[in-house]
Amino acid sequence: MSAVDSRETERVSKTVIGIRKLKEPMPAPANTRVFVVANQKGGVGKTTSTVNIAAALAMGGLRVLVIDLDPQGNASTALGVEHKESPGVFEILMGSAEIQDVVQKVVGFAHLECIPSNTGLAQAEINLVPMVAREMRLKDAIEDLIKFKTEAGAGYDYIFIDCPPSLGLLTINAFAAAKELLIPIQCEYYALEGLTQLLETYSLVKKRLNPNLNLSTIILTMFDSRTKLANDVADSVRQHFPNELINIPIPRTVRISEAPSYNQTIMTYDPVSPGAVAYMQVAREIAEKK
Repeated sequence: MSAVDSRETERVSKTVIGIRKLKEPMPAPANTRVFVVANQKGGVGKTTSTVNIAAALAMGGLRVLVIDLDPQGNASTALGVEHKESPGVFEILMGSAEIQDVVQKVVGFAHLECIPSNTGLAQAEINLVPMVAREMRLKDAIEDLIKFKTEAGAGYDYIFIDCPPSLGLLTINAFAAAKELLIPIQCEYYALEGLTQLLETYSLVKKRLNPNLNLSTIILTMFDSRTKLANDVADSVRQHFPNELINIPIPRTVRISEAPSYNQTIMTYDPVSPGAVAYMQVAREIAEKK
């Protein structure tokens, strides 16, 4: 066997082993865990983390829903879900559609679904202003969906709400609807600066709107172990949030960035890459943490 053939055989073998590990079952929670994934600073890996953790949990045999609350619709794109013209979360917030009617299956996953964003969502911040109980509209819809799915015998284990990079009414709706807050923090200096404002919003929502919301999970993204700054940021977060931090940093890799351009998560685009392995480990920690 030539050296090229040997390397190809080894690559295929690692791929097969990697896929088997990705599909190992994860423990299901007793009740639906609803996460809001938020950070008002853009470019920190918020959407990337949302879709990849959701995909990893689904690969672990759990029933997962992603709600794309970002007008940019990047989570919908990464999951390969039609969203430009399809009804989605905007119609839910406006009360013009039933939430169970806008849920779409994600191709390639037996247990992963998505409520997409669409172009109308960009107007939602303005349209919500005069509405009664405007901060609670997503919460009410999610509760209706959980009840509907449970009665149908297909209840969700996890729901992830991907927020826009701002602290407006859309994000407040997500905070009010969720039970747990997941914050992705980019391993760079400026990422820490916005964390204080986010935590202030979290405290205010917890006090005024949703006393059941808990900051349960922090993950480190775009980590480059070769730089002192990345390690300093990781140490700082670890010091201040020892219980919330999942100490498995997501590496900065080209493959993670490439995956959405193929309408995929890294979990299917390159399941044995360092990024996929890290997200799978993070998902398993979340599942086992309960």
